[in-house]
Amino acid sequence: MDQRIIDLYDEYTHAPLPRRVFLERLAALAGSAAAIPAILAAIEPNYARAAIVGEDDTRLAAEKVSFQGATGDVAGYLARPKLADKAPAVIVIHENRGLNAYVEDVTRRLATEGFVALAPDLLSPLGGTPQDPDKARDMIGQLDADKTVNNLVAAMSYLMAYRYSSAKVGTVGFCWGGGMVNRLAIKAPDLKAGVAFYGPTPDPALVTTVKSPLLLHYAGLDQRINAGIPAYDEALKKAGVEHQIYVYDGVNHAFHNDTSAERYNKDAADLAWKRTVEFLKAKLA
Repeated sequence: MDQRIIDLYDEYTHAPLPRRVFLERLAALAGSAAAIPAILAAIEPNYARAAIVGEDDTRLAAEKVSFQGATGDVAGYLARPKLADKAPAVIVIHENRGLNAYVEDVTRRLATEGFVALAPDLLSPLGGTPQDPDKARDMIGQLDADKTVNNLVAAMSYLMAYRYSSAKVGTVGFCWGGGMVNRLAIKAPDLKAGVAFYGPTPDPALVTTVKSPLLLHYAGLDQRINAGIPAYDEALKKAGVEHQIYVYDGVNHAFHNDTSAERYNKDAADLAWKRTVEFLKAKLA
């Protein structure tokens, strides 16, 4: 697919552009409106691809939960290995489309690796994640960032007290959620590990409070996010924060999301996931 189309979609999902403007620009790039349905089918997430993966895995216990957050009750999806008395815990922070089937699938993947995994619905203060992903994206923009981080701190407290948790808590986040990993690391000194997939970088001046080791994955073609890497890397070095940065050449933002056929890259996704699981196991042991 023409990289200009992928870049336009990234602008649409993150700037964001109104859908009407996006479709007008897409038609111009594609040469006609007739090509749009096929392009959208390849580039937009299709959460039905993830909706049933692992749901019947007999090794796991999975359920909808809620906990008291800074803004009231926060809903979430929790998965854990059935046979473990105590296991390290991981918060899964969703993209800017909210808590959907892809995020629940990632949560189950972590549970199969031996973690208690909790994916909070950070749109809970606004009524929860809607079915329409574009509406969810718009709602993400209405969230108060500080209150959202406080809800993640509350998720940490919930997991530290959870009966099947070892009380060691890390986090992994994607896109907007990757940015929230960075914010949570700044806010929460008790966080034991943070993994951010193509997350917006924070104000470098704030990283002096970070205590947790960080694993940071970036997409080589993601110019919008990657512009912040050098300053963030330098600030982390100056603050003495243990961190690893990996840039995966030739892949796009959201390369881990296997519900988006055109942006997903299996080789990069598998390697980044392997590194993520190894990192979390080492830091939460």
